[in-house]
Amino acid sequence: MKPWAMKSSLPGNVSDHLQHRISKIETMTGSEIILSTVRRSDSYPEIPWKAFAIGVSVTGFAVFIADILLMKWITQGIILLSFVTTLASGLLLVLLTMLLPGFARLFLMKGRAECEVRQYAESLFLSKEMFLTRERKGILVLVSIFEQKVVLLVDVGIRPLLAAPVMKEIIDRMTPLLARKDLPGALEIALDELSLRLKSPTAGKAGLNELPDEIIENQGI
Repeated sequence: MKPWAMKSSLPGNVSDHLQHRISKIETMTGSEIILSTVRRSDSYPEIPWKAFAIGVSVTGFAVFIADILLMKWITQGIILLSFVTTLASGLLLVLLTMLLPGFARLFLMKGRAECEVRQYAESLFLSKEMFLTRERKGILVLVSIFEQKVVLLVDVGIRPLLAAPVMKEIIDRMTPLLARKDLPGALEIALDELSLRLKSPTAGKAGLNELPDEIIENQGI
């Protein structure tokens, strides 16, 4: 478990409120909605190595310049101190990536994060068999907290109402709240938008509740 990990991303009363809203929207629209949060979609082993390399490189260059300027005062003790300082700076950055998610994100490429979050969402969509609803109207809203990314996956029966540009608009509204660490607010926006977009004669009528309404919270990889 990571140092910043918590048992739950959402307080119990917030989770209950969101579940009630999901049930209400499903009844009105005939859709099947799953909200899910995950701490992080991948372990990203390259992050601490990148931090270490940058810390050592920058400090090593600074030490090298200082040694050139102060060459006539260099002793074996100063050489040892320079080596220890260089190594310690790299280790310090590694430690910060473990303790501070925001700092760790500085070493994560945007494309890599987007790819991993989408793969996690697709895996969840399949594992929960969201494609087995009778009218193929399953909707997955996944929030990956560490990456501050949102993925919306919709089954074929709901795509006429939630085309790619529409889903991008929803995600764009949610993302600023994630940056402010307002996960409940981001999920509320998702439900607001789904309720609005699915109010259509083609959305379908309420039937059996084929998917669970509870929020899926995972620690991730």
